Amino acid sequence: MSTVRASVRWIRADLRARRGQALLAVLSVAGIVTALITSATLLEDGTNPWRALFAQTRGAHVWIHTRDAPDVTALSRLPGVEQVAGPYRTAPVTLALGGKKSPVALRGTAAEPPRVAAPLVREGRWLRPDDTGGVVVERSFAEALGLRVGGPFTVTALNGATHPLIVVGLAESADQGFYPEWTPGLAWTLPATLTRIEPAPGRSESVTGLRLADGEETLPAVHGAVTLLDEQIQRMSTWREVRASMELDNRLLGLLLALFGAAGLVAAALAIANATGGRVLTQTRDIATLKSLGYTRGQVFAVLVAEHGALGLLGIALGLVCGRLVTTLALDGLPILPLSPAPLLAITGGTAAVVLAAVALPAWRGGRTPPIPAAQVAPPRGRLSRLARLALLLRLPPALVLGTRDAFTRRTPALLTIVGLAVPMMMITIGLGCWATLDDFLRHPERVGQAAALTVHPGRLTAEDAARIARADPDVLAVHPGSEVSALEPEQTRSVLARALGTSAEPYPFAVVEGRMFAARGEAVAGQGLLDLLGAGIGDRVRMTVGGTPLIVHIVGRVVEPDHDGEVLSLGMDSLAAKDAVPPQFHALVLKQGADPAAVRARLLAASGEALEVRRTVNPAERLAVIRVVIVALTVVLALLGLANLLTASALGLRDHALDLAVLKAMGLTPRQVAATLVTGTGLPVVLGVVAGTAAGASAVAGLIDLQGRTSGVGAGIGRTPSAAALAAAAGIAIGAALLVALIPARRAARAQVPVTAR
Repeated sequence: MSTVRASVRWIRADLRARRGQALLAVLSVAGIVTALITSATLLEDGTNPWRALFAQTRGAHVWIHTRDAPDVTALSRLPGVEQVAGPYRTAPVTLALGGKKSPVALRGTAAEPPRVAAPLVREGRWLRPDDTGGVVVERSFAEALGLRVGGPFTVTALNGATHPLIVVGLAESADQGFYPEWTPGLAWTLPATLTRIEPAPGRSESVTGLRLADGEETLPAVHGAVTLLDEQIQRMSTWREVRASMELDNRLLGLLLALFGAAGLVAAALAIANATGGRVLTQTRDIATLKSLGYTRGQVFAVLVAEHGALGLLGIALGLVCGRLVTTLALDGLPILPLSPAPLLAITGGTAAVVLAAVALPAWRGGRTPPIPAAQVAPPRGRLSRLARLALLLRLPPALVLGTRDAFTRRTPALLTIVGLAVPMMMITIGLGCWATLDDFLRHPERVGQAAALTVHPGRLTAEDAARIARADPDVLAVHPGSEVSALEPEQTRSVLARALGTSAEPYPFAVVEGRMFAARGEAVAGQGLLDLLGAGIGDRVRMTVGGTPLIVHIVGRVVEPDHDGEVLSLGMDSLAAKDAVPPQFHALVLKQGADPAAVRARLLAASGEALEVRRTVNPAERLAVIRVVIVALTVVLALLGLANLLTASALGLRDHALDLAVLKAMGLTPRQVAATLVTGTGLPVVLGVVAGTAAGASAVAGLIDLQGRTSGVGAGIGRTPSAAALAAAAGIAIGAALLVALIPARRAARAQVPVTAR
């Protein structure tokens, strides 16, 4: 017990003597664990609304849209099918509200909520048998249009008849994604109400959901449905498409956090190992005294591991709390589910193992300290490094030559310092590359398929009148007619988006990064996600069902496609069937350089008497603005790791050359020259680490961003390297801050009296 009490007192005294360094270790590990916890939560879909909605509503894994109601009994016998939702008759109508028209899929359902894929009512109530004019509206669609419970609105059927309806409830569903990313909007009503609005069966479709025993295995059920229903299928969707549409760009953020967290964990391990090794060297006399008082090698090892490992474990505990707080506060309003036990234990156990392993080696070396209380503290001996020889040949000032000699007196700590600074600097440079890529998106939206700043929908006007008003505006450079229709891939197991913009003679200026732009009927360009889905390449011909019409398209190029995970086929209006191409659904407006989209939108609305629907194109970088905040926060954590390494290097430099200071002063060096010697010895590894990290990050960042773009479906060709000025500024700030931090203890030591310094 006396040994334990003595160990606790010794640990407490040592931590009090270096409170700042101990706090840095705790905060660094906490920041890394916070990043890893947040990353795992995002990547596991813990913040994806689909995950919670699908569980609460017992959603269907596959949705099949057919012309007529399918045989439910035959569908329920398909391999893997557990339950069938529907079939529900669905009719397309147009909602008119405030002079704006929005497409709606009006789905007929019973007053009793179904057992499978039951909408989750958030406001109001579900349908009742006497709600002859009532509807339940999908919440994201209602919020976009400003619909409230009890609010009336009017819908127009395909035959032109108008019908008044009233909102009785707002519900959420895992059947489809959020509006407007997923259109048309969705609303539920009684079958009798739907029949009254759209009595003609030929102007509606049937929607059936399949809930599978194993949601990961959708292909057997999908192939079985295709074989059973054959040409009745108009389009299909799976839970993966809905989940992807609800991700809210969290996956990209999660991958960025994972990259920073993994690299930061390596940097933290190096910093902890360096700090522990530095404390062991600094406390040689204390450890020797403990050995002479009866401490065994194992007891000294246990004391050192307990002291330095406790700081890491405290940081892990703090990081677990902060990780939960960050995901809760940053994503307020979303249904956040806690991280699963497996990744939580992996992060906690893995980080703890890394911390303890980083502590164990220097602690083991400390346990081998001989029990000689009066152990001489002298700088280690060794040959001059090549840099020191070069400094002599160049006849640099004595302070710089001596500092260059001291920088690599201890090779292992010097190497740990260089690598420990290079890793954080590399990640900071990668963060700057992500920042530069976002800036490039904002400055040059045409490079990511966003050449059109505005989209004009006819509203109460005809398509011809809408195009005429748009072309009359002085800031409009080009007007491209467009339509978006659903397309079935060759095996008819997945629906993708077919976007027609412009014509083959005057195509929309897509961002083509491979191949060429389409120039004839039947030619198309595709996103990386669609190419991966089809297993096709540039130059291939594929057979697709576009808008219900079979079409063989020749893929002549790949474009940067940020929408729908890149699963988009882009072609000319003249390649579509007449029913899909005329009249166009909208017009994409390319503005002149420097034109203000808000001002153009205001003029178009005024010229049309508020009859047009003019929407501003949302740049992908605007949805990823939170990444800038994440980069700043992670840069702070990485800077803390660098500071911890720097403090360790400074402490070792002062410890190793305490006797040299007296000799240097006796030789006639001024306090300023002595301080320059110490700063050079500490700063040289810093400079090497910062330069190496900056170079490594700059060479890898564009490739990493392109790799993420390729795997996410957006496609390669979007990565940008930070400018030379930004890299120079970052490296200069890092080196300047490090030298400034090293200068403070160096000046104190240089100004101390010789007897005090020597002692």
